[in-house]
Amino acid sequence: MSRSSQTVTNPETATELKLEGVWRVVVLNDPVNLMSYVVLVFKKVFGFDEQTARQRMLEVHEQGRSIVWSGLREKAEAYVFTLQQWHLTAVLEPDEAH
Repeated sequence: MSRSSQTVTNPETATELKLEGVWRVVVLNDPVNLMSYVVLVFKKVFGFDEQTARQRMLEVHEQGRSIVWSGLREKAEAYVFTLQQWHLTAVLEPDEAH
């Protein structure tokens, strides 16, 4: 007796992947933190070099927001929490491109 192989799609797995997906850490502009402080935080939290940290800080300052990191949700949530502990305004949002 031969057995044909069939692929069964599990809707729970598809939902988990959608929830996991790619998420973005977005830092929003605020009137409180000095630009030099934001650069320092980016360097400490993300390990950015001086130039990258300054570029991201300028995006926040001039455009009101900057996507500073993207990846799996759990890590993104940890980054948002850490940035908030440093008193930066950071939010998590899904990356619709992925």
